[in-house]
Amino acid sequence: MAIDDLPRTPRRQFLTRLAGFAAFGAGASALRPARAANPAAAQALVQQVLSEIMGIINSGRSEAAMLAEFEQVFTRYADVNVIARSVLGPSARTASTAQISAFTAAFRGYMARKYGRRFRELIGARFSISGARDLGNFIEVVSTAALVGQPPYEVRWHVSDRSGSNLFFNMVIEGVSMLAVEREEIGAMLDQRRGDIDRLIADLRGMG
Repeated sequence: MAIDDLPRTPRRQFLTRLAGFAAFGAGASALRPARAANPAAAQALVQQVLSEIMGIINSGRSEAAMLAEFEQVFTRYADVNVIARSVLGPSARTASTAQISAFTAAFRGYMARKYGRRFRELIGARFSISGARDLGNFIEVVSTAALVGQPPYEVRWHVSDRSGSNLFFNMVIEGVSMLAVEREEIGAMLDQRRGDIDRLIADLRGMG
């Protein structure tokens, strides 16, 4: 199921827009065992991510400037290199180093454009963090989000320091794994191109 195929209630619309950000970090544990971050540090990371996202949304800057800033946030707080390989799936095992590097850059820009253009709709949304708990291989941080006039709901972030610093690698929103959604979409794109990674990279650069 593609993100845009999900039911378009106001609550779901918000979730799908926010969820694109999580897709950069989701599922890193599929590639190697995770190490848990410190709960306090994980909570601070999520707070910083949310603060920066909302700061950009409410900045009043041009769309081009906002998209560039969203991409920078993705790069700083999500394990972009790992998630790109995970989303690419089995093809990542046969791709060259140059192809992986090019796909990672193209995917990062694609995601920033795809979801960044929708973030203006989140002006006025409120976030708070209700706690963090150590689940062994990672820390789960629970945040509460609400649009104006909507009841609050939970967004669960999974954080690990497997890459040497605290990065989020998954977000679970109403039971939907954004990694699974993006894997399906990228996999379908690759299938349409008969497994040609170079064509996928070229097309991603102009999409979103």
